[in-house]
Amino acid sequence: MTNPATERRSSEQRVTKQRLAVNAALEKVDDFVTAQELHRWLVDGGDKVSLATVYRLLLSMAEDGVVDVLRNNEGEAMYRQCVIEHHHHHLVCSNCGKAVEVEAPAVEKWAARVAQENGFTEPTHTVEIYGLCPACSAAKAAGSIV
Repeated sequence: MTNPATERRSSEQRVTKQRLAVNAALEKVDDFVTAQELHRWLVDGGDKVSLATVYRLLLSMAEDGVVDVLRNNEGEAMYRQCVIEHHHHHLVCSNCGKAVEVEAPAVEKWAARVAQENGFTEPTHTVEIYGLCPACSAAKAAGSIV
């Protein structure tokens, strides 16, 4: 398996100990995490990395398409290593935060058409669909969550 920290980086990105540590930490989590959470895990694990470096690396990795970025209810950025290596969207549980990567060709066509109809070129977009995941839906039906 290839290492996304080195395979998809832009030509000016150096592979540093800190970048490898951030990538390794992201490989261990299934859901989205904040930069602060990731920094705390790294420091607790003995890595010497500043919070500013974690933020910088996560932003760089997001630009390189190595991590996905979502905003939580407070507007804080949350990061997760991409599973799908090309443009995609997310279904996000508004209760537990679980996220599923999905492809949506119809959304791509719609975005291109709307941009073209309005004279825009080089359109980009981000789509997150919020709802309840199957587990939280079942818990709500059982009265376990409100």
